[in-house]
Amino acid sequence: MSVPTPGGPAATTPQPTGRTTSRRAEVSRLAAQNVTLAYDQRVIAEQLSVDIPDNSFTVIVGPNACGKSTLLRALSRMLKPQAGSVLLDGSSISSQPAKKVARTLGLLPQSSTAPDGITVADLVSRGRYPHQGLLRQWSDEDERIVQESMDATGVGELGERYVDELSGGQRQRVWIAMALAQQTPLLLLDEPTTYLDIQHQIEVLDLCAQLHEEQGRTLVAVLHDLNHAARYASHIIAMRGGEVVAEGAPADVVTADLIERVFRLKCQIIDDPQTGTPLIIPAARTPRKAAVA
Repeated sequence: MSVPTPGGPAATTPQPTGRTTSRRAEVSRLAAQNVTLAYDQRVIAEQLSVDIPDNSFTVIVGPNACGKSTLLRALSRMLKPQAGSVLLDGSSISSQPAKKVARTLGLLPQSSTAPDGITVADLVSRGRYPHQGLLRQWSDEDERIVQESMDATGVGELGERYVDELSGGQRQRVWIAMALAQQTPLLLLDEPTTYLDIQHQIEVLDLCAQLHEEQGRTLVAVLHDLNHAARYASHIIAMRGGEVVAEGAPADVVTADLIERVFRLKCQIIDDPQTGTPLIIPAARTPRKAAVA
């Protein structure tokens, strides 16, 4: 699988204050307009607006508790905004039939729980349910798509295993396979590399890049690893305190100034020797002085 290089339109160089943006002129299929997001009375974000560029691999980054996963939940209709609206294909996502939304937008949540006693193949097959109906029952095509989705995520030989017998990394790949089997043009992934070792992290992100580049899917992922975000994303959204601080192509957004503003981390940015994308090198800890004899 190929590793993408930064793409998308140019962004304005981040300034010490305010929001840097490279928002595209055309209307995107998925957008949040002036949303207020909260859990009960705890407000996470107010007047938040985001347009997801079509056919992009958008990665949302930011420190813990900045609202990344909350925004993703709102975009997927898992969290209803207290104000404002999330638009899917130009109309409010909350007003659209659930099955229609599920044929357009797939979600891999941060933590998922499988029913007791379910096999890998049965769980991945659930990704095909939005495509079933009175006039369309399970078909050979559904069977093929399920197997291809399992093969693509490296769980093709685990079909008869019970999900609760698998390791955390294996379970994560099974959930990704189910999302792939849904075959939606929009795919949202909340920390898809959780529980995975470095090899499987790269395999999953390579797979996401392939879905974006070769199949033209629009992907939106929340990632904690900034270097992964810079290497794989075509569009980055950086958040802090429930606000979008900057967005645009990785080469334009990932700067030492932005990293210090958003993450309170001093660093140096160099070119990744493999891809040419920004590579973040955190500043070294100041060496302790030698003890005086």
